[in-house]
Amino acid sequence: MPRPTCGPLATSGRCPSVTPGTWAAATLAVRPWQRRQQRMPQALERADGSWAWVVLLATMVTQGLTLGFPTCIGIFFTELQWEFQASNSETSWFPSILTAVLHMAGPLCSILVGRFGCRVTVMLGGVLASLGMVASSFSHNLSQLYFTAGFITGLGMCFSFQSSITVLGFYFVRRRVLANALASMGVSLGITLWPLLSRYLLENLGWRGTFLVFGGVFLHCCICGAIIRPVATSVAPETKECPPPPPETPALGCLAACGRTIQRHLAFDILRHNTGYCVYILGVMWSVLGFPLPQVFLVPYAMWHSVDEQQAALLISIIGFSNIFLRPLAGLMAGRPAFASHRKYLFSLALLLNGLTNLVCAASGDFWVLVGYCLAYSVSMSGIGALIFQVLMDIVPMDQFPRALGLFTVLDGLAFLISPPLAGLLLDATNNFSYVFYMSSFFLISAALFMGGSFYALQKKEQGKQAVAADALERDLFLEAKDGPGKQRSPEIMYVTSV
Repeated sequence: MPRPTCGPLATSGRCPSVTPGTWAAATLAVRPWQRRQQRMPQALERADGSWAWVVLLATMVTQGLTLGFPTCIGIFFTELQWEFQASNSETSWFPSILTAVLHMAGPLCSILVGRFGCRVTVMLGGVLASLGMVASSFSHNLSQLYFTAGFITGLGMCFSFQSSITVLGFYFVRRRVLANALASMGVSLGITLWPLLSRYLLENLGWRGTFLVFGGVFLHCCICGAIIRPVATSVAPETKECPPPPPETPALGCLAACGRTIQRHLAFDILRHNTGYCVYILGVMWSVLGFPLPQVFLVPYAMWHSVDEQQAALLISIIGFSNIFLRPLAGLMAGRPAFASHRKYLFSLALLLNGLTNLVCAASGDFWVLVGYCLAYSVSMSGIGALIFQVLMDIVPMDQFPRALGLFTVLDGLAFLISPPLAGLLLDATNNFSYVFYMSSFFLISAALFMGGSFYALQKKEQGKQAVAADALERDLFLEAKDGPGKQRSPEIMYVTSV
């Protein structure tokens, strides 16, 4: 008797003519891949294994592609301004939106990592960054450029960058500090190579052709994401049976879910109760209003002083090349136990030096003076990059660090959004690039003095509280010794005679 068939429905298990006796045979006949999949367990990479170094290399490339890219925007500043007949303030919105989204989308990236994993999130970021740059090459006005190269590319860069950093914590346990120090070298390599590549492509292809090529370059993030294999963790997930939640209306349920998500990823409660965290966020936000300005306006400033275009692009590469050696060295020094109690003041000192070096740049536009400025700027920049998250770890307990970091990146992103357009307004009003560097110095120096003074006052206040507690304990011990071991002090009675 021939076996009944029903075409495509047989693969979905919906064939009405298959009897119960032939159901198993039909299923096994059409789904042999299920048995092979059950016999082939998924291979998991182990932490601190040989594949971890391959993932570290992919992370270095991803950091170079993402965090290094905003430093080359200044090369296109004059070209975009001439193309769209825009003011300095209007053109400055492009790098500000790109950098702001790169920092502010951190909580959204954390949600995607928890839902889909680091590999998928890194590859999704590469696709978004590529699409944004390709679409921006067809922009007809600045608004389209803001959305494509600013928002979409910034969102993709955030997904790729933060996911690659997250996966290092799973792949490296014993050598985690070394892995983070080596991964930070990718940023320096990106700062070195992006301006040189941008200048070369701009001269041969124009800015539209350059952005189109950049779209292909960002697809390398997908390759880096494919390298990230699942890694075995030593902690097994815990399963708990919880009672079903009470029924809610759709509106209240959505609001409650949003509130829980915000509370999980943004530490507003820590901001209210931790004075040191509040001081640090305010100080860093104020400093960010001046910190990114040299990276955006240094190339136009040099060209304004009749420096050759190739030499002007070389200035940013000098900063990146110096950071290749200075940033890991600063990270290793900051990690030493001898500097543990002084990291807050070292960070304030790095901001102060960064602001003072900008005054040197504003004083002269000679090429060799600018080269010396870039070398001095690299020293303070490497200190800021090595200490900014380490100081946050010192201020906030580690169990609350992810939430504190989420709010920290969002608020810093707002400052990154405001800073370049504010400098563009000043440039339109004065038509003098030197005032932009004076503005940068003002924000950095004032932020350094504010944080250094505030941290010193908080430290003295804490020492005063500890001294009072120690004096009270010493007084109690003295009275107990004076009364003798057999005596018990009678409690003091206070009578209230008036109100």
